[in-house]
Amino acid sequence: MTTSDGPDLGIYHAHEKMRDSQIEMIRDGIDSLLSGGALLAAAPTGIGKTAASLASALHVANERSQEGLKSKIVFMTGRQSQHRIVVDTVRMINKRLPPGTPRVKLVDIIGRESMCGPVDKSTGNCNCEQDVNKDARSRRREEMKSLILSDTRHVEWSMKYGKQRKICSWKAARSAAKVSDIIVCDYNHIFIESISSLSMESMGIQLSNSILIVDEAHNLPDRIRNGLEARITNKVFQRALFEIQEHRGNLEKFASRHDLGEGTDVTDAIRLEGQIKSLRDPLRKWFEEKAHENENSDWDDLKIETNEFLDIIGGALEGASVDSGFDHISQIRQMAHQLFEVRVDPDESLEDEDEETDCFRLARMFEICIQYRDSDVLSLVFDSILEDPRITSHLLDPGVVGGPIFEECAGSILMSGTLFPPKMYCDILGIPNDMYKGAEYKSGFPPENRHVLIASDVTSKYTERDSSFDLICDHISSVLENTPGNVAVFAPSYLFMERIVSGIQYFFQRDIMKEERGMSKRSVDGMVNRLYEKSSMERNSVIFGVLSGKLSEGIDYSENILDAVVCIGLPLPPPSAKQDALFGYYTSRFGRSRAWKYASLQPAVNSVLQALGRPIRKAEDRAIVVLLEKRLLEGRSRECMPSSMDSLRTSSPSRTGKHVERFFRIPKSMGSS
Repeated sequence: MTTSDGPDLGIYHAHEKMRDSQIEMIRDGIDSLLSGGALLAAAPTGIGKTAASLASALHVANERSQEGLKSKIVFMTGRQSQHRIVVDTVRMINKRLPPGTPRVKLVDIIGRESMCGPVDKSTGNCNCEQDVNKDARSRRREEMKSLILSDTRHVEWSMKYGKQRKICSWKAARSAAKVSDIIVCDYNHIFIESISSLSMESMGIQLSNSILIVDEAHNLPDRIRNGLEARITNKVFQRALFEIQEHRGNLEKFASRHDLGEGTDVTDAIRLEGQIKSLRDPLRKWFEEKAHENENSDWDDLKIETNEFLDIIGGALEGASVDSGFDHISQIRQMAHQLFEVRVDPDESLEDEDEETDCFRLARMFEICIQYRDSDVLSLVFDSILEDPRITSHLLDPGVVGGPIFEECAGSILMSGTLFPPKMYCDILGIPNDMYKGAEYKSGFPPENRHVLIASDVTSKYTERDSSFDLICDHISSVLENTPGNVAVFAPSYLFMERIVSGIQYFFQRDIMKEERGMSKRSVDGMVNRLYEKSSMERNSVIFGVLSGKLSEGIDYSENILDAVVCIGLPLPPPSAKQDALFGYYTSRFGRSRAWKYASLQPAVNSVLQALGRPIRKAEDRAIVVLLEKRLLEGRSRECMPSSMDSLRTSSPSRTGKHVERFFRIPKSMGSS
């Protein structure tokens, strides 16, 4: 498909008819990928961004193959629901390919913990292939690999087939990935070193030959940060000692049973035990000092210099190490290596199969601190919020991880409905300016199907929150009174949410559901299922949740189940040592103005954008969104929002009620025409 004013769009189209925004995104994607650059696409729901990104990537990969260059496409997403969309899209592409064109081979893979049966943390083995002999195991794996590649299959098929045939679906998928055209996986396989170092080679991924597609890319900076987040408490040292003692005992039993005598492994375990014992008292005193210092500080947390923490560890090791000639860093590095080698019975030491050992936690913290000890991109933070004080590592600059990856790969497309402004994400992820192209695409949905109201008379700003509270409740009551169906209300915090629930006296015969702190995915899914069940019985509900919470992000409220969404306030991060460190780092890199936008304003606005996008998932969906925050009318906030987003101003609860009533007076059939 060639256009008069753009490049060849290729043959890899999932749909016969394409929207203008989709065609534009394909063109931009091809242009960026051909030059090895990065397209940052602010692409709202409805334009077909999954199909557009795949069409671009497959077209460029095909051109490179004709030049003798093999390219693999890695499609990364943090949502399993998106996996199915990618699989279905590639299936449609394959159906539309011209005769004689090789079909696209895709492998869908998720985390091992989900694909395998229980994994023994001490050995790294699963029990998927238990009681299957070597020859049968090899034959069945090859059969499963061929089946995965023979058709476009969702990971659920692989898991079901593997269970039936007693084959490890995770190992079979990784083997198939080596010869696939597309791998659908999580961000971790590329951006988290502890995982990518093991998975990339096993799946045949070479960055220099890989086209990266990052879905929901607004989440990528935090996902990279989380990959270098480690957390320890003082009690971790005692629990680690117990694990080492168990490990030593197992080694001694094995040596005695096989008449091997005391080998190197036992000697290392004895030395490691002595080292951890030497750390207990100095670390306990140090934690007590920091707790006292934290009590007298202005915030709930305290910034710790990385080298201070390492010096405490190194000083305590001096009297315990037989290698007195080593410097502190070498001693700690060696100890970390040995901590990684500690093996214990998971049934005795772990609460569940996914939990790490305390030895692993210590080793990971030591490893991170050593790696970034002389850099300002890492901040250590101490807090006493919980009963057991803790230290947490925070990566301030995701670009130190993301930048080299985007420079080395063969090209990339980063896309999200809330990737605003694209240049900010380019800066934060370390993408060089000469590689970057940012674009905002218009939604293909009828604008009359989603009205956005912004209230000019209320705010969640701390100094004005109390004076706005009654008006906020009145705005919400106006929405509830004039909305015929279900309503979701998202507050800036759990505390404020509870205040709102208590402040509204009546709910117009609606059922009430509330998000709770620390809700599991199962509980969240159960709540959403109840929403659909009640709707089928014509019982309207109001859901209360928090911005950036599990109900306001990541859930697709399909079938137009929500008629209205209310977002309260702007959830700016509260003052803290962690936030101060982030602001200071961004100030040194980008200047004070951009630092505040990058560290505080944009993440807060993004959480609002994510929430307001929940109710509209298809072109025929209709919903009204009410934003109860006057700061969203300011220019600096508008810079962080889509330029194409039309909004109306409301100045009072009564006007809000009239807007809502007028919106629902128009039949759905007219609004979606």
